Amino acid sequence: MRASIEEYRAVEEAAGKFVRSVAEGNSLPARELFLDEAVLFGYLDGKLEHGSIEQFYHNVETVAAGPAFKARIDVLAVEESLAVVRVLEERWGGRIDFTDYLLLLKIDGTWRCVAKAYNQNSDTIQK
Repeated sequence: MRASIEEYRAVEEAAGKFVRSVAEGNSLPARELFLDEAVLFGYLDGKLEHGSIEQFYHNVETVAAGPAFKARIDVLAVEESLAVVRVLEERWGGRIDFTDYLLLLKIDGTWRCVAKAYNQNSDTIQK
């Protein structure tokens, strides 16, 4: 059963914590979104990152998004207790464009992220 528009907005608001963390260089909003057990997978400058979401928090805290940073949240699907969100990021750290996919579950009435997978646009890879 497709979720209501209100539920899509709730998912978008939850994903906004991810974007806010990146934009502000502060992992605290994202820590409200991600479960402690959440995982991440992706390539950063050609090197595979995988494992604990703690790596994402480290990246956020050590690389400023910069004034040119832009992001867009697209809620792709909401099916009762499951949601898929795509976040487009441009100019993170002044140079990197990402496409992130967030997998969220509704746990005890709150949308929480359990996994983040991302792609760094090939024209922004630093060799």
